[in-house]
Amino acid sequence: MTQARPLPTEEDLQAIREGVRAACAPFGDDYWLARDNDGQFPREFHRAMADGGWLGITMPEEFGGSGLGVTEAMTMMNEVAACGGGFAAASTIHINLFGPHPIVVKGTPEQKARWVPRLVAGEDQCCFGFTEPDAGLNTTRIKTFAEKVPGGYVVHGQKVWTSTAQVANKIMLLTRTTKLEDCARPTDGITIFYTDLDRSKIDVHLIPKMGRKAVDSNAIFIDGLFIPEEDRIGEEGKGFGYILHSLNPERILIAAEAIGIGRDALRRGVNYAKERVVFDRPIGMNQGIQHPLAEKWMYLESAWLMTQQAARLYDQGLPCGAEANTAKFLAARACHDAAWQAVATHGGFGYAKEYHVERLYRESALTRLAPITEQLILCFIAEKVLDLPKSY
Repeated sequence: MTQARPLPTEEDLQAIREGVRAACAPFGDDYWLARDNDGQFPREFHRAMADGGWLGITMPEEFGGSGLGVTEAMTMMNEVAACGGGFAAASTIHINLFGPHPIVVKGTPEQKARWVPRLVAGEDQCCFGFTEPDAGLNTTRIKTFAEKVPGGYVVHGQKVWTSTAQVANKIMLLTRTTKLEDCARPTDGITIFYTDLDRSKIDVHLIPKMGRKAVDSNAIFIDGLFIPEEDRIGEEGKGFGYILHSLNPERILIAAEAIGIGRDALRRGVNYAKERVVFDRPIGMNQGIQHPLAEKWMYLESAWLMTQQAARLYDQGLPCGAEANTAKFLAARACHDAAWQAVATHGGFGYAKEYHVERLYRESALTRLAPITEQLILCFIAEKVLDLPKSY
């Protein structure tokens, strides 16, 4: 649970939207289509967002950030995702918002001073080594192990779906420091580190994928990586509890991004329906075109209300697990459906890259898969809200 903070006014949030929109404006459809084709990390976009101060929106003011809450952050990310860059644009900067939260919550003053200003300024890029091939969402089953040695730890293991490892110079790494079989509880014995991504000890392999090509995903193999003790975050063996701090904000941000992508896709579908003339009339006059678009708008706006509610609860220091998970679930579904409807509204042209809706549709799929599956959200709601027996 977080400390309560004053909620922003609508004027504050509108100012954020206008500022973000201005920062995104130079990066139009041609830019994002080029990145989708060549897979190059959007460095120019990342630099523009850093120069505008947006990378530090949630970071403490004493370290160069703005010290704002998740309500402001989700407003920013909703606008970023709606700018035409979709999940590629959002993921370029998403990692800076609540990904490094363990540093802010459990880092020492020296660690915060050493790491946070560089993240805010865009001088460091961090990737996250959390997920493992054989563990998936069952984080207690990770096997990557950090062995204590004089002055620090030596790590061996592997991770998968590590985003931005092709371009990052830092890594936040989740490891075991005590083997699972030697722990009193499965959540014990897990430790977080934030350290240099030493490519002589970490082998990075790109994973080709269907969308978000500009923000790379990777399998990484760690063989004898030395991590100095001063790069450990918090207490040894307490890392599982630390990552819980960022789970609800991440779900809220993903929801806001999904809604942004859905709104962008819907806007394109509506515009095409107004402009496309068949049988001497715009296709948007036909109820067969109108009604599905109207329905997708309703779903997106309903998901947005739940996302706003989750953010308000979080910023007031109130429990928001059910709301954050529900927001992520509803927003991902609404995004995916809106993106598909945009493709369908374009007909055959929806399959063509030049109209961009096929790109948004491909990227919308990820919102339903990560960072938590729909099935686990349903299990959470069934158990925690409806008080049904735990099913796994």
